[in-house]
Amino acid sequence: MEKKLAGKKIAILVADGFEQVELTEPKAALEAAGATTEIVSPARNEVQGWNHDEKADLFHVDMPLDRARSDDYDGLLLPGGVRNPDQLRQLSRALEFVDGFFVTGKPVAAICHAPWTLIDVGVVDGRKLTSWPSLKTDLRNAGAMWVDRDVVVDKGLISSRKPADIPAFNKKMIDEFERGRQQRRLTLVQPQKSRSGTQHPTQPGVR
Repeated sequence: MEKKLAGKKIAILVADGFEQVELTEPKAALEAAGATTEIVSPARNEVQGWNHDEKADLFHVDMPLDRARSDDYDGLLLPGGVRNPDQLRQLSRALEFVDGFFVTGKPVAAICHAPWTLIDVGVVDGRKLTSWPSLKTDLRNAGAMWVDRDVVVDKGLISSRKPADIPAFNKKMIDEFERGRQQRRLTLVQPQKSRSGTQHPTQPGVR
């Protein structure tokens, strides 16, 4: 495989209960494309993966969440699983970390239940995205344009519905991570404040 992501460092943010295949397969694809990956987690030392409703493997935590800085990474991967985002969305440090990627225009890839966390970060309003179907109402209530597709890309945010979508998800994720930061417009209007406390510029035609 062409090393499109050589020199890039990607954070993978998970808490206990993430869907294991939604970490392992995208992680392998990123590394095959030349990227360095780090598992970031509020868990200490090891974080627990799940296969649907059953515990699976433990994974080494490369960077504790309380020490992680979005400035140190070129992109962010958010695997799903019900328990994982439900924990992350309640942690202010997790919301601040994720928010840092959006504030600086860095690409973010979220699959399955992961967009739950993005609602609490305050970055889905006006964006087109997809997710596990049960999140549809939550996302629409938060202002997102939810669609039922295998993969959706909207201004650096890549989203997919479920493990079966991983091949399409990986392809678009690598393309967007290679592209890097989204260009910002010079003309800004009233900033919007996210739930993590950061103000996001509302950009004409961009949100």
